Amino acid sequence: MNVLRLVLGDQLSHQIASLRDINIDTDIVLMAEVAAEATYVKHHKRKIAFLFAAMRHFAEELRRAGTTVIYRRLDDPDNGGCLESELLRVIESRQISKLVVTMPGEYRLMEIMKSWQSRFEFAVELREDDRFLCSLDKFNKWADGRRQLRMDFFYRDMRRDHNVLMDGGEPVGGKWNFDSDNREPPVAGMVIPPPLQFVPDKITNDVLALVSERCADHFGDLDDFGFAVTREQALAVLDHFVDQRLNNFGKYQDSMILDEPWVYHSHIGFYLNAGLLLPAEVISAAETAYHGGHVPLNSVEGFIRQILGWREFVRGIYWLKMPDYADLNFFEAKRDLPEFYWSGETKMLCLAQAVDATKKYAYAHHIQRLMVLGNFALLAGLSPEQVNEWFLIVYADAYEWVELPNVSGMVLFADGGYLASKPYAAGGAYINRMSNYCKHCHYKVSQKNGKTACPFNYLYWDFLIRNRTKLKDNARLGMMYRSLDRMDASKIAAVQNDADRFLTMLPKV
Repeated sequence: MNVLRLVLGDQLSHQIASLRDINIDTDIVLMAEVAAEATYVKHHKRKIAFLFAAMRHFAEELRRAGTTVIYRRLDDPDNGGCLESELLRVIESRQISKLVVTMPGEYRLMEIMKSWQSRFEFAVELREDDRFLCSLDKFNKWADGRRQLRMDFFYRDMRRDHNVLMDGGEPVGGKWNFDSDNREPPVAGMVIPPPLQFVPDKITNDVLALVSERCADHFGDLDDFGFAVTREQALAVLDHFVDQRLNNFGKYQDSMILDEPWVYHSHIGFYLNAGLLLPAEVISAAETAYHGGHVPLNSVEGFIRQILGWREFVRGIYWLKMPDYADLNFFEAKRDLPEFYWSGETKMLCLAQAVDATKKYAYAHHIQRLMVLGNFALLAGLSPEQVNEWFLIVYADAYEWVELPNVSGMVLFADGGYLASKPYAAGGAYINRMSNYCKHCHYKVSQKNGKTACPFNYLYWDFLIRNRTKLKDNARLGMMYRSLDRMDASKIAAVQNDADRFLTMLPKV
């Protein structure tokens, strides 16, 4: 009798819980490329290619280690098209005594897997994904009794628990957060090292051809594919970041530069979320660089906070609040997603730049996502369902556990403030301060009203006006509402007229 171990496409770690006690003499590993997972939303071509290529390389690594692997390719003639059909095929052809699987990153898959425990005539063991540094039970205990959950307090506890950047019982440097040092705009003459890229091998080229053929109608480009697709390559990307980019990551992490999508960011979200890198080793690499005197504290702390703090925090919220969290719509926003989120054809240069990077690379950095693409979605009142689907489709590091809380909670404030203390709404001045986009844009950031004014300027005030009843008691918006109260009636009318004109003209899909 054999133990069957199912490994999903975002579980490409030899340390994954479902493989930890494998008996290579008797156990079988099942991995499958299935249409249902590639198309339940029409994922970016580059995202599908990355995952399939990484899966195939991982399967080969397991085979070289002596493991029996059943690997189902998308173009296998009898591929059943979903995980369950491929699972049943193996169950029927092999004597299976037990199924072992690590919990997935999406609620919908978790519900399917729970049903297996009653449907199959053998034991189904669903193991927690302990690649994360905070177990779900631990997060639930931390959250219990708190009316609002704030990442900053969670992050401090995680620092203490894992002894990261600590000096005894106090944070290294005397502060928990150095974000005030990490808001520098771009400067002329910055020399930004290019991201580390890899030439596709035969396995990857086969996948690229497959995706090009089978997913021709999906969003995104496959040209110049250079993602890491093995653990060895992912570790090289991490080393490259620490050596060449981490030093300047901190102060320039919010900067946006014309035709420069990567800036000083790490670009390892792809590999962390797929399992090629583990969060503990990434944190250790950054902390070691700091203690070795190679990088400043503000850069290391800001980077570690994204992984030890934010990444763990949003995962905890996802599993704590699903499935209801997916349906939240605090502002009752209903506007359809504009066509330019797919085409990039808009005179708003910041949006065009972010969509262009997304289309080419299945990547945009966090400020482009939050303060350009997300900020527009918030101010324009776009449907949370449509915005969530778009973010899940277009980014290669997007899985529902990380995408949904970030979009519904952080970007759209659709949860009414459960995750974030205020909406991350901003006018054009913020984008102008943190980028060099505005000087090249069709619209004028210095103009507040009129057809050539930056739309972010009047959309910001229109958002506050429309949602005053819901936001008037938010302490962090008090100053803005006092400013709004000082506006004369003609100014408010101009804001509303400009916003109505612009939003009415938005091109629809």
